Amino acid sequence: MNIEQQVEYLMQGTHYGNGQDGQTLRKNMADELGSRLVAAQKEGRPLRVYCGFDPRTSDLHLGHTVPMRKLRQFQELGHHVMFLVGNYTSLIGDPSDKDKLRPQLTAEDVERNSATYAEQAYKVLDPAKVEIKYNAAWLSELSFAELIQLASNFTIQQFLTRDNFSKRFENGDAIYLHETFYAIMQGYDAYALDCDVQVGGSDQLFNIMTAARKLMAFMGKQPNIAIINDILPGTDGDIKMSKSLGNHIPLLASPEDMYGKVMSLPDKAMPQFFRLITRWKPDEIATLEAALADGSAHPRDAKMKLAREIVSIYHSPDAAAEAEAAFIRVFQQGNVPQDMPEYTLKAGQTVLDVLTEARLVASNSDGRRMLQQNAVRLDGETLADANAIFPHAGVLQVGKRKYLRVVG
Repeated sequence: MNIEQQVEYLMQGTHYGNGQDGQTLRKNMADELGSRLVAAQKEGRPLRVYCGFDPRTSDLHLGHTVPMRKLRQFQELGHHVMFLVGNYTSLIGDPSDKDKLRPQLTAEDVERNSATYAEQAYKVLDPAKVEIKYNAAWLSELSFAELIQLASNFTIQQFLTRDNFSKRFENGDAIYLHETFYAIMQGYDAYALDCDVQVGGSDQLFNIMTAARKLMAFMGKQPNIAIINDILPGTDGDIKMSKSLGNHIPLLASPEDMYGKVMSLPDKAMPQFFRLITRWKPDEIATLEAALADGSAHPRDAKMKLAREIVSIYHSPDAAAEAEAAFIRVFQQGNVPQDMPEYTLKAGQTVLDVLTEARLVASNSDGRRMLQQNAVRLDGETLADANAIFPHAGVLQVGKRKYLRVVG
């Protein structure tokens, strides 16, 4: 790829906010990236690229892989990629996308989660071309005097303009002082790694654009370039993918379950999945979207292509083919009716809530009995836990004759 093609590829799926300000910021970052690529090429060196991952959970889903996919794109182009395990920042927890205080983890929690993070990340990243770093190596060595110097670059007002902090302030909810340290710590990570590029989600805009770039300039280094990824929606197609909301697709899901969950996506969510978690290049995506727009490609066929791609990444092409064959047997050649009633899923509803509210069962006890008898299936997968959050939108079957299309 030439420089222009590299910039287009690396900016694929990025989002810097809505409106003209967001568009201007995106253009500025694209221009800076192009200039840095040219300079690095003249110097005969790769760009230094990093993304930090706080191991606050051991159970990853597709939403967690969006920045990993971006790092993989940099790997493909020959750049030096650093996978930063936030074993020190995890002790605070990033408040960027939360409307309340995060629970603090112990060092033992972080160490346990870190082990599974790397294993699952290697399903996306080339392990031979990644350097693993741990930010405790430098953050734990900072003195109180150094922290004061770093903190002097920011005002309380800057933090209170952040949406999540401002809402908590207006509601009279507590904002703890240690939460403001997180952005400073992340900014210092960028300085310590001497990075050219920092990758993160759109919830990291303040941490990267304000904190990291400001601290790097203050410490006498060229500010990093912020590659800000859009947020992957869940299986409802609207809300950020989240395990707590039950709209996630786990990386450890079976091929059949993963394939079925992708097929349950609303059509409107497909473009974000194309750009954020596939291996497809911009021209491939443009061709597919053009075919969808002019009707030469059916949305179902595009979604099957997407499902094959995702299952192939996290399992294998053979597993993807088998999952697709199973899906076709159940849903295209089986006895699933084309017309069925629809039910709109509400946030936080359990499996039993949906069964009873949609009147697929006569009572709570009847619902539990059907679940115990393995008579309840969602997209062909058996549901057994009455109290589990309803997994995702799809075709719900109870017994042999009752069908319901659950939509997000």
